[in-house]
Amino acid sequence: MTLKVGSWIDERAGTGAIWQAVFLRKIPKVNWLYALGSASLFVATMQFVTGILLTVYYVPTPDHAYDSVQYIMNDIAFGWLIRGLHHWGASAMVLLVFLHMLRVFYMGAYKFPREMTWVSGVFLLLLTIGFGFTGYLLPWDQKAYWATTVGTNIAGSVPLIGELVKGVLRGGENLTALTLARFFGTHVWVLPAILLLFITVHLYLVIKIGISAPPKE
Repeated sequence: MTLKVGSWIDERAGTGAIWQAVFLRKIPKVNWLYALGSASLFVATMQFVTGILLTVYYVPTPDHAYDSVQYIMNDIAFGWLIRGLHHWGASAMVLLVFLHMLRVFYMGAYKFPREMTWVSGVFLLLLTIGFGFTGYLLPWDQKAYWATTVGTNIAGSVPLIGELVKGVLRGGENLTALTLARFFGTHVWVLPAILLLFITVHLYLVIKIGISAPPKE
C-alpha cells in the first residue's frame, strides 16, 4: 500500500528525482571539515524551533520582558532548557557559520563555478550576526541594555549615514519600548524570512553545482 502511494505521488510530483538529486548525488571524498555547513543548518533549525517556543511566553515590552524571561527560566517545564539551547545555540551558530566560511575560503571552494554559493554564504553570515545583535536586547536586563547602547552608538559613528542608522535602530534618541519592539519584530519576522530565502538559494546552489574536492598538494 505504501509503495503504491509513493509511486502515485512520484508520478505526479517527481519526488523520486528530488530524493536522488538531494540524497543520492555523488560527492567527492571529503573530511569532517565539510560537515560544518550541515552543522550550521542543524543549529539554525534548532534556533527556529526553540525561538518559536520562547515566543509563546515572551512579552516584548519593557515592563514585562525581563519578568517573562525569568518566568520561562524558573516556572515553565523545561523552559530553562529551551532558553539555554536558544541562547548558546546563537553563539554556536555564529561560530559554525564563520568556521564554515573560513574552510571554504582556505580551500578555494569559492572560485568558479561556485561564486554565487559563496556570495549567498556571506549574506547568511551577516544575517547570523544580525540575529545575535537583535536577540541580545530581548531579555531587557542591564547587560542587554548597555551592550545594545554601545552597539547602536558604534553604528551611529559611521560617516554620513551613522546618525540615520542609529535613529532607525533605536527609534529615537534612547533605547525605549519602540527599540525593543523593533528588535523583536526584526528578530522573529524580518530576519527569519530573509534567512529562509538565502538558505533555500544556498542549498539549491550546493545541490545544483556540487561541492568541491579538497585541494591536492
